[in-house]
Amino acid sequence: MRITLALAAILCAVPALAQEQPPATPDAALVPQTETPQPPSAQSVHPATPPVDPGFAHPPADTYEEGDVIAAAEGAFGKGAEGAAKLIEKAFKDLGRPNGYIVGREASGAFFVGLRYGSGTLYSKVEGEQPVHWTGPSVGFDVGGDGDRVFTLVYHLDDTNDLFRRYPAAEGKAYLIGGFTATYNQRDNVILVPIKLGVGWRLGVNAGWVNYTRSSRLLPF
Repeated sequence: MRITLALAAILCAVPALAQEQPPATPDAALVPQTETPQPPSAQSVHPATPPVDPGFAHPPADTYEEGDVIAAAEGAFGKGAEGAAKLIEKAFKDLGRPNGYIVGREASGAFFVGLRYGSGTLYSKVEGEQPVHWTGPSVGFDVGGDGDRVFTLVYHLDDTNDLFRRYPAAEGKAYLIGGFTATYNQRDNVILVPIKLGVGWRLGVNAGWVNYTRSSRLLPF
């Protein structure tokens, strides 16, 4: 009798326990997955950075700034050399920043056929300072003689050996006491812009060449 009552009590307790159990969790693989929306990235919020204009890029370190060149020219010609400053500004506008310049003096004379002799110092961003000399003949409708202070801008001189050779030169001068002149002389990629302040008497035009050398020489050819 006691056994029968115990079995009956167990059978009555089974449905109650079944009701208290939590429902089975479905298999995650069977449940469809939904992506959680992500916040927009920084690239989608902010537009891409525009490319840098090459015109506003930093200039190369192996060239001279305009202010430094004008200051060097004032050292060669004296303070307040407005004519030289304007010619330098024009050269910067036409050709950009030079990587060298020459400071020196030149003496020349002509009676239809002329000669010139000059010497100075080359200041190069690439290879430092070194002496330089130049000579050259000229021919044309040119009479007189003068002594010049010379300040020459040098462009594209990656190797100073490329300076020491002949450059074609043509000049036109018309001054009695003094005045600044500038010419553009080029051979291959190297460009020279001699700016001169002459003292003397010179009238006319001429053409010839200028031969740059490491040491002085008597013959101008």
